[in-house]
Amino acid sequence: MELKSGKEWPLNTAYNGDNIDFMESLNDNVIDLTVTSPPYDNLRTYNDSLEWGEHIWKPILQELFRITKDGGVVVWVVADATIKGSETGTSFKQALYAMECGFNLHDTMIWSKGTPQFHDKTRYSQGFEYMFIFSKGELKTFNPIIDRRNKSYGRTRIGTDRHPDGSTTKSKDRKVKKYSQRLNIWDKVSEKGKVREIHPAVFPVSLCFDHIISWSNKNDLVFDPFMGSFTTAIAAHNLQRNWLGCEKDPDYFKAGQERYETECLQNLLSFT
Repeated sequence: MELKSGKEWPLNTAYNGDNIDFMESLNDNVIDLTVTSPPYDNLRTYNDSLEWGEHIWKPILQELFRITKDGGVVVWVVADATIKGSETGTSFKQALYAMECGFNLHDTMIWSKGTPQFHDKTRYSQGFEYMFIFSKGELKTFNPIIDRRNKSYGRTRIGTDRHPDGSTTKSKDRKVKKYSQRLNIWDKVSEKGKVREIHPAVFPVSLCFDHIISWSNKNDLVFDPFMGSFTTAIAAHNLQRNWLGCEKDPDYFKAGQERYETECLQNLLSFT
């Protein structure tokens, strides 16, 4: 990867430092896909080193737009804190600002996390996070995942076509296939076990895995400006994509590198 300075930065490596500094060193239009989960308001302190606000996420979205290739995608997984009885709405502010930067809001997806970790006495417990899909211009790649089982599999479906004037005509009958394209609500259980010991906010490898399948192709370059526990790197490696990333916290960086070296010796393609 050639930097603005003319120096080379090796692919499939992470930068231990500020993500803005690293992104500013990259040339325009070099990243095919970004899959990331930035800090959520003040929900976690990340080794008591969290500095977060629009003075940080706005420049990050600006730089992501600059370095993303035409037709490329940014997957932005985020949620909101609740402060003084009200959700902050920061996730929506970020989505709207990404559009101001030039991105299209290609899709608003939901990560359904199953059983919530915390229960609330005044509202329904939070069981999901937003997954905003930002595209830079017309989408270049979409590889839909076909795994939604049809209840009427094997039956013959009698179809009709509706016309602009409201009239209908009979269309060709067809047999229902076993599986259809997945919807934009994805059920994924949060990571548990030892991986939670190295980072407080780990999203599932399978979630990252499915986004990389959907929005990129083999040998594309996948980026994560908030590497955390190196989940994006692990998924990209096992899907034969190149990757780059940043992680500011030295402890998380070291633990994430160790996790990457360990897990990439395993076959993650069986994750669902």
